[in-house]
Amino acid sequence: MEAFSITDIGERRSVNQDYVFCEENAIGKLPNLFIVADGMGGHNAGDYASRFCVEYFTQRIMESENLSPIAMIDAAIKETNDNLRSIAEEQAELEGMGTTFVVATIFEKELYVANVGDSRLYVIGKEMKQITEDHSLVEVMVKNGELDRDEARVHPNKNIITRALGANVAVEPDFFEVNLEDGDIVLMCSDGLTNMLEDNTIENIIREHVQHLDTAAETLVKQANENGGKDNIAIIIIKV
Repeated sequence: MEAFSITDIGERRSVNQDYVFCEENAIGKLPNLFIVADGMGGHNAGDYASRFCVEYFTQRIMESENLSPIAMIDAAIKETNDNLRSIAEEQAELEGMGTTFVVATIFEKELYVANVGDSRLYVIGKEMKQITEDHSLVEVMVKNGELDRDEARVHPNKNIITRALGANVAVEPDFFEVNLEDGDIVLMCSDGLTNMLEDNTIENIIREHVQHLDTAAETLVKQANENGGKDNIAIIIIKV
């Protein structure tokens, strides 16, 4: 396994509220751990939320005695949500903060994924497939037949998400399990990438630079910024 991560402030923002964790070695009972978090909130609240959630979650994973990766991740996410909300209640300047959260771990050829919000995880094998489902208003509208995918990409409410850590007392992550093949690429990213680049462009860049994950990630960031760079960008690329 080989992995590379990067974040970038983009062209329009004054603070980078995206935060990543990329560890190919064991974290507690997990053989590896990868996280993308896209914070939200005024001033530095989004920055605080994404960093706090990643750090608190990884600490819970390190201390967990659970042997099931899904149960371990689920418990850690819910505990992280509880603690983020407690901090927001204690500090007025952090009120309303939250973050998306997509986490992955790979056991041999089995990929376990948890997702809250609209940060994404893709698997690129014979084709590029989005594994996570966006928890967003436009995704609900697409599912209800009110919008098609092209309309959703440019909809004025595309940044409104329906789930996030910190948003509600109870948080319900989605879970996915994927069987990986040799040579598969896993891409995790915030919407600062996917709002700026079409999926086929992302796929082409990664395939072109598949032997150099750092170059692939840096090229994606460069292209997203050249297309407007309207948001922070977070990327993790993992080659199985």
